[in-house]
Amino acid sequence: MQPVLVLYYSRHGSTKRLADAIAQGISSQNVPVIVRTVKSINESSSTSEDVSDVASSTVPEVTIQELEQCSALALGSPTRFGNMAAPVKHFLDSTSSQWLKGALIDKPACVFTSSSSMHGGQESTLLSMMIPLIHHGMIICGIPYSEPELHNTTMGGSPYGVTHVAHHSLSAPQQLSADEKALCFAQGKRLATFAKRLANND
Repeated sequence: MQPVLVLYYSRHGSTKRLADAIAQGISSQNVPVIVRTVKSINESSSTSEDVSDVASSTVPEVTIQELEQCSALALGSPTRFGNMAAPVKHFLDSTSSQWLKGALIDKPACVFTSSSSMHGGQESTLLSMMIPLIHHGMIICGIPYSEPELHNTTMGGSPYGVTHVAHHSLSAPQQLSADEKALCFAQGKRLATFAKRLANND
């Protein structure tokens, strides 16, 4: 089967940590996975922001072919005033040709995000990323409450998709909590399971 695409944008590394943990969950199901980033559009000119773009610079930028050929998509972004980051929106806005061709119809997808505070707009950011995926005809895959960490977490976690509360300074970004890691793994596992089922039915 075609690989699952984990696609994200990250400035300080928090969203990248989520992406890597989701990829582990996908791999646990013996499903191929590729991790990619979207092109930066220089959201800020401040030196500290530019330096932290290194979080995505070591990961290859996604190609349109990789998007079209993926068996499933995990899409991630940091929060920006309760919305996805501009580079993610810019990339999605460039996929009109794929929408016209129906390239993503009936493929499973999930979304994930990170914010620097508990009430940083995580759930509205997840919803903002779902909207264009629904327009593409994708099948949205959330996290069910059968995952115990969803009940217990005091950090990130949402039925709409995995999240992380960074509480970071630029010098020392906070690592994922145990609950956040478990939910990432569960999200990746669930996405891969759906991708395998759909591939086997083709």
